[in-house]
Amino acid sequence: MNSPNPGEKSKEEKMKVVKVTLLAVLAALVAVGVSTTAYAFHSGGVAECEGCHSMHSPVSTTFLLVGGTQSSTCLTCHDGPTLSSYHVSTTGAITQAAMPANMTPGGDFAWLKRTYTDGSYNEPGQTHGHNIVATDFGYSADDNNTVAPGGSFVSANLACNSCHDPHGKYRRLQSGAIATSGAAIKASGSYDNVSANEPTTTEAVGAYRLLAGNGYRNSVSGVIGYAGVPAAKVPGTYNRTEAVTQTRVAYGVSTAAGHTTWSNWCATCHPGMHSTGNTVHPVDRGLGSTIAGLYNQYVKSGDMGGTIANSFSSLAPFASNTGDYTALAALAKNDGSALAGPGSGDQVMCLSCHRAHASGFVEMLRFDQGYEFTTKGGQYIGSDNPEVTGSRANVQRRGRNNAEWQRAYYERPASTFATYQRVFCNKCHAQD
Repeated sequence: MNSPNPGEKSKEEKMKVVKVTLLAVLAALVAVGVSTTAYAFHSGGVAECEGCHSMHSPVSTTFLLVGGTQSSTCLTCHDGPTLSSYHVSTTGAITQAAMPANMTPGGDFAWLKRTYTDGSYNEPGQTHGHNIVATDFGYSADDNNTVAPGGSFVSANLACNSCHDPHGKYRRLQSGAIATSGAAIKASGSYDNVSANEPTTTEAVGAYRLLAGNGYRNSVSGVIGYAGVPAAKVPGTYNRTEAVTQTRVAYGVSTAAGHTTWSNWCATCHPGMHSTGNTVHPVDRGLGSTIAGLYNQYVKSGDMGGTIANSFSSLAPFASNTGDYTALAALAKNDGSALAGPGSGDQVMCLSCHRAHASGFVEMLRFDQGYEFTTKGGQYIGSDNPEVTGSRANVQRRGRNNAEWQRAYYERPASTFATYQRVFCNKCHAQD
C-alpha cells in the first residue's frame, strides 16, 4: 500500500526499517562480544522441557532424552565446530591442525580427544580432564581410572549432571541462603550484571552455573553428597581468547546457608585428595602474607616487580575471602579493569591449578608442569622451537607444536612470559 502523503513511509516500510535496525543492533552486540545467548535457555532454573526431552521421538527412551546419554543431551547445545558463547566442546576430531576452539574458564572437553605422541612419549587424551560419557559426541568413560581418583564415584557414571543440576532447582535467596524451593528464579545469578543477576525479596536467582548442592540426587548414581554450592561470578562474555586481556572468574567463600567452599565441593567425589597423607598441597585456607606477597610481586621468571593492583592471573586464580556477590561481580571482568591480587585471607583451592572440565595439559591443569620450561628463547617449547633439542626433546615438546601450546594457554603469546619462563607454580612460590 502506498503512503497517502509523498515522502512519508508506509506502515509496512516502517516495520521493515525497524526489523533491519533490530537485526543490525543484534549483529553489533555479537560483533563486540556481548553474549546474547549466555543468559538464555536455562537462565538459572529449569528450561523449556522440549529442549532436552522429546515426548514422541526421543533418541534415548530413558527419560525421553533428545541425546543418547545425559551428557550427549547437554552437548546437543553445548557442542559446536567453532568458539561460540556457551560451547564447552568442539565438534569432530581434534588434531594439530584442528585444535579445541573453546576457551571457557572450565575448559573444552575436546582436549579429551587429543592424544599426543612423540617417539616413545605417549599422552592419552583421557588424561586431560573429566571423561564424561557422551557417546553421541565421541566421549567415553575413563578406562584408566574406573573410579574417581581419591574416591569411589564410578567413572562410567560420570555425566554433566553429576556436577550440574539440569533442572536448576538450586537458587540463591535475598538472605544469601541457597535453597531448592521458595521464591521463583528470575535469572542465572552467575553473571556480573548485578541489577539482573541478584535476588530481591520476592525473586531468587540461580546457583552459580546450575551447580548441584546439598541433597542433590543424580538420575544414574543416586544421591551425591554435596555439602552445598560454592560462590562465584563470571563476566557475561567468558568464552574468549586471552591473548590481550584475561577472563576473570571471581570465586568466593560464603558461609551463608547452603554454601560450601570450592575444594570441599570437589571433595564430594575426591575425598581421598583431602585426607591426611594425601593432600600434599593445602586447599581452602588463607594464602597468608608470605604467599600472597609473592603472588602479587611475581610477573614472570626474573621479574618480581608486580603490585597487588594488577597481579591477578587466570592461570592461578584464588578464592576471594568474601561471600558478597556484589563484591564478586565487581571482580568478574574480561577487560583488564579488575586485576587486583590476593590478600592474606584469600584462599587457595582446587581451581587455582585445575580447570573444571578439561585442558590442554595432563590432569586438566591450567598450565604445564611436565618440563622445567614454559618458554625457551622467547618461544613455547613446541616441535618448531629450535632450542628444544637433545636426547629428551620428545619428552619436553610432548608431541605439540608452538601453536598447540599457545592454544592451551588460551592464545597468550609467548612474550607474555619471560624469554626462559619456568613452571607457573612460581606465581605463588617464586623459586625461579
